[in-house]
Amino acid sequence: MVMKAEPVVGAVSSIIKLTTKNKKLKIILFSPTGKQFTQKMAKDWAKKYDNLIMICGRYEGVDARVKKALNAEEISIGPYILTGGELPAAVVADAVTRHIPNVLGKEKSLEEERKMSGFPVYTKPEVFEFKGKKYSAPKVLLSGHHEKIKNWREKNSKKFNF
Repeated sequence: MVMKAEPVVGAVSSIIKLTTKNKKLKIILFSPTGKQFTQKMAKDWAKKYDNLIMICGRYEGVDARVKKALNAEEISIGPYILTGGELPAAVVADAVTRHIPNVLGKEKSLEEERKMSGFPVYTKPEVFEFKGKKYSAPKVLLSGHHEKIKNWREKNSKKFNF
């Protein structure tokens, strides 16, 4: 099953007429063969565009003429195939919107702005027991010593290429 060009182009054209007067717009078409979506793209799009129109195909995709007619950029969220573009659209929406000022409350909430991410996190209780085995939170995190906690997080952080 391939989505026809006419209804897709018609729908996008209607959206553009109704909602994007004098606004910067990007049209995205999801495809497993598209350009790999990155954190840098998310950050750039949040700054550069007021509106993103995301076209989500199903099964075999969308008529290739849609990309040309709408000057859409083909994007993939990873080297795998999904049944449709809805999940990639949700991923892109989440990744982009978190870079819009005040969406997260504070800019320092962005992991890449804190220069660390992916470190292990813990909750109470201090010792968790499961199937007779005890799992403890690291003592340094219970110390209240902010500099030592910061150093532990930096040491245990996974570095991402933002």
